[in-house]
Amino acid sequence: MTSLAPTCSDPLMAPRGAAGAEAASEAVVSFQTPLPAPLFKAMGHFIEGHPQWDQYRLLQAALSGFLLQQGVKERTLTRRYIGSMFGRA
Repeated sequence: MTSLAPTCSDPLMAPRGAAGAEAASEAVVSFQTPLPAPLFKAMGHFIEGHPQWDQYRLLQAALSGFLLQQGVKERTLTRRYIGSMFGRA
């Protein structure tokens, strides 16, 4: 099981306010998790057919889209989703 512990570099856990919001939009959190083979294969086929996408953009779009669908209301998350979908990620 993958554990994601919030840190100060976690964009959703960063301090709020003008300086905090700016820092949060630039923060990066890395994680590793196993993917089932069919999901990994489908991801590879998608990226091969869409050269403007890479695994980072695809995962950012998928994760941010999922969180938005689940009701998370976070402006930086919405910006990340829109940016990844329209090539500004």
